[in-house]
Amino acid sequence: MEFDLTRATDVLTRTPAAIRALLGDLSDDWTRPNEGPDTFSAFDVVAHMADLEESDWLVRARLIRAAQRGGPEPRFERVDRFRHKTRYAGQPISAVIDDFARARAANLAELAGWRLSATDLEATGIHPSFGNVRLRQLFSTWVVHDLGHLAQISRVMAKQYRDAVGPWIEFLPVLTDRERPRS
Repeated sequence: MEFDLTRATDVLTRTPAAIRALLGDLSDDWTRPNEGPDTFSAFDVVAHMADLEESDWLVRARLIRAAQRGGPEPRFERVDRFRHKTRYAGQPISAVIDDFARARAANLAELAGWRLSATDLEATGIHPSFGNVRLRQLFSTWVVHDLGHLAQISRVMAKQYRDAVGPWIEFLPVLTDRERPRS
């Protein structure tokens, strides 16, 4: 599928509601376990996504747009993918979901106001690891980032019942995906 901003925002608009429906009033027993050391829990995923609404997607898009209007070279700063760990420490998941939903709605309202053309979407910024990237690539990544994290939330939650499913585990690859070999 070729990138289309309307189709992209169709997904981006729905993500907070999907997360709220899945996690909104669940206990920490479901939302806080992870897949092992240096992995994210469902809570961490939502907190990470909420944090990136303020530190990544539109921050970088604004840099590209400013450069189009004669501003400085649009060099992206590195994003702290783990800043959420301190920012949202001790908060209930419902508050983090609310924060994510508010920030996402504001970002999408701002984006809609830009009325971007196909030419605008070809404008570039400079990523610290990848070099030149296009605005349409940034927005495509935003969508895929959402979808990847929705899958991650489901996988992490499913693994809470890994041992409880007994022999059916062989038919449930979600339980063995990204699993480290047991010794």
